[in-house]
Amino acid sequence: MGLFERYLTFWVALGILAGVLLGLVAAPAFQAVAALEFAHVNLVVAVFIWVMIFPMMIQIDWSSVRDVGKRPAGLVLTLVVNWLIKPFTMAALGVLFFQHVFAHWVDPKSASEYIAGMILLGVAPCTAMVFVWSQLVRGDASYTLVQVSVNDLIMVVAFAPIAAFLLGVTDLTVPWETLLLSTVLYVVLPLLAGVVTRHLLARRSPRAVNEFVARLKPASVFGLIATVVLLFGLQARTLVEQPLVIAMIAVPLVLQSYGIFAIAWWGSRALRLPHDIAGPACLIGTSNFFELAVAVAISLFGLNSGAALATVVGVLVEVPVMLSLVWLVNRQRPPDPPAAPAPVAGVL
Repeated sequence: MGLFERYLTFWVALGILAGVLLGLVAAPAFQAVAALEFAHVNLVVAVFIWVMIFPMMIQIDWSSVRDVGKRPAGLVLTLVVNWLIKPFTMAALGVLFFQHVFAHWVDPKSASEYIAGMILLGVAPCTAMVFVWSQLVRGDASYTLVQVSVNDLIMVVAFAPIAAFLLGVTDLTVPWETLLLSTVLYVVLPLLAGVVTRHLLARRSPRAVNEFVARLKPASVFGLIATVVLLFGLQARTLVEQPLVIAMIAVPLVLQSYGIFAIAWWGSRALRLPHDIAGPACLIGTSNFFELAVAVAISLFGLNSGAALATVVGVLVEVPVMLSLVWLVNRQRPPDPPAAPAPVAGVL
């Protein structure tokens, strides 16, 4: 591991601090960046995420993708956690904290909006950042691609009904532009670029793919840090002006993340999944598709609503929490096999 990867948590912490400070002293610049969006997808954030996930896309071996059907357990675990457990535990935690634990400090209207925002996060499993977390835990790139792709297909048909049921809204409108644009930007385009790049490198030499990916690792880490700086910079004013509200929203979100991870990790152990499949399977259900959640919250409740704020807090909480989970997964990774001894000249 390189210097940046070894101390990634430290660099992310610096990125959070730098983002907040820069967001306060250079607010107009961050506002200009925030305006560069289409269908609620910020194009600058999209570029940084692209930089992060491109190396993993190069590592995808299509012959391995065809073999995923022979190992369906990891895929089943991902889908069960994402669609049969996660939305409902998030709704339950939201109700528990904002209708009971924090009821004395939050007015009922705001409380209901915070719960709605958290529900939208719970019904929107992650797409893009999964590739980053999978790469950090040395996940099977081909299997991760299938997990994300199947998850996205189910999201097209399941997001609106589940969200409408939990929110009590019958006419929920899904922002299809956001959903489709995010899928194209974060999955289709980098995947095509990775396939072409891998093909060209493989024609050069058998080792060229791994060597090229190794050279890209610093850029991938830079993309992660830059994303953190930008996200926290965009929300710096909110962090300073509403710290108590943000802390209250963060509590159930953090509990949800660690709880879902624990359920998925227990499931992976019960199914005896190999580490390179178990790690990504657990992390997919833990992270969120925040662009979709933010877009729906704004369309249903308004830009300045408590629901929109809750989805934004989900963005702020996700990176530090996910890095801690990456650390936990890596702590459980089996040790690498010892290198074969070098042959001794003259000995058969």
